[in-house]
Amino acid sequence: MNAGLSLARAVADAVLYEGYLLYPYRASSAKNQARWQFGVLGPPGAAESGAGEEPGMAADCLLEPGPAARVDVHLRFLHLQTRSAERADDGGFTPAEELIVGPSRWLSWDEATDQEITLGPYSLGQLAAGVRAPINVPATEDTEPVLDADGAIAGRLVRRRRQLRGELRLVAAQVATQVPAAAAGSAAVPAQAPLWRLRVTVENTAAATTDKRSAIELSFIGAHVLLAVHDADFLSVIDPPEWASAAAASCRQHRCWPVLAGPEGQRDVLLLSPIILYDHPAVAPESTVELFDATEIDEILTLRVLTLTDEEKAEARSTDARAAAIIDRCENMTAEELQQLHGILRNPHAGSPRGPGASGYGDFPGFAVPEYSDSEFSVPEYSVPGGDGASANNGADTPWWDPARDAAVDPESDTVFIDGVPVSRGSRVRVVPLRRADAQDLFFAGKSGRVTGVHFDVDGGTHVAVVLEADPAAELQEWYGRYLYFAPEELVPLAAAPPPDNGKEPSS
Repeated sequence: MNAGLSLARAVADAVLYEGYLLYPYRASSAKNQARWQFGVLGPPGAAESGAGEEPGMAADCLLEPGPAARVDVHLRFLHLQTRSAERADDGGFTPAEELIVGPSRWLSWDEATDQEITLGPYSLGQLAAGVRAPINVPATEDTEPVLDADGAIAGRLVRRRRQLRGELRLVAAQVATQVPAAAAGSAAVPAQAPLWRLRVTVENTAAATTDKRSAIELSFIGAHVLLAVHDADFLSVIDPPEWASAAAASCRQHRCWPVLAGPEGQRDVLLLSPIILYDHPAVAPESTVELFDATEIDEILTLRVLTLTDEEKAEARSTDARAAAIIDRCENMTAEELQQLHGILRNPHAGSPRGPGASGYGDFPGFAVPEYSDSEFSVPEYSVPGGDGASANNGADTPWWDPARDAAVDPESDTVFIDGVPVSRGSRVRVVPLRRADAQDLFFAGKSGRVTGVHFDVDGGTHVAVVLEADPAAELQEWYGRYLYFAPEELVPLAAAPPPDNGKEPSS
């Protein structure tokens, strides 16, 4: 059993069920009456008519194969299953929106069954020649009788799935690589192993339809692909080595995104996800309940579930078995389990190269990250209610939480060293957001700006306030105090600025 594949499945399951059913997990909720998920491959004609989604998705990935390389393919998706509640009536059955038998109730509802189709292993020769694998999931109909307290049939649940048809295509070709030149006086750089580009395409080939109901019934829902290789390694297309950067740039994706899966350092599993993720995604160990909403905070959502009334919980349980599992899991959660949802601090840049020569965003150089010591920098001490207000210039009328209370802090005159250059108010800098930066910050990559202040927080962090020079509202932003804040390692000084004559040493 591939341990990396098992770890990747946990993330893939989160992708598979993302949006399947949302809080408050009741069929009567408007958000659960107009459901939508990622990775829906609709039948031909559905997208053009507005009845559904496009029929295909495709992605390129990079592969370093060995002499006995093989690729296993796992196509995973949800198959819509219509659950019809029917009431026993005069020797027959009558469809009903709701079936109530004793204390139990069931609603007519669209469930889903998870499907996984495993193909391969395929050799490199087979992939080079091209592989076309038909996908066929047969239609089914299952009946579950519902008995009353006396054992008599009071109704039934009929579950129906329509046939799904599709095709998975694989084709591989060797691609050229760029061998980095050896530095003067150093040994020649050895040639890299052969690099191949593998293209994976999944397409719905059902009969064309323009009917919205038929379109979702004939769709592959939450579709994604897990690739596992033997005697081979995948390369990241997000963060490729320099010699493979051109090959990575040539990769094309359509409605899915390839990321290395499994544990850090392992490159034998790849996830083609309909949601853009970073390499080696993982489900947080603190997250123990599948809530189908990764954009929410588990603790808040769990607490909200606990606030539901008994009637609301009963409706959720009658809506879907997975909703019932959520309600039961939240109700039975221990205080210790709930506490661990409260949060944990992790360094998103742990293990990232820093310092001279490190790679920053795009083609910009890396930066030396300031390392503070007690002799170089100390966290400003703020007065607190009842404190003695150490400085005579603090101002007795200034609130204890106001930065002006501490004369040691002055963003307009404070200075920080960046790559050995003192940066303070008025300095010009170029913005170079880190890879893990906020998505909005990435739009500012390469832009020049002017520093309006250097701020230190109580945890010893440094935040440089910047106004972009290209911003037509720059003067208004500065007047209003609406700045962009960056860490020192996200900025490159454009011109040396003399330290302010304020009697204080710059932070380094």
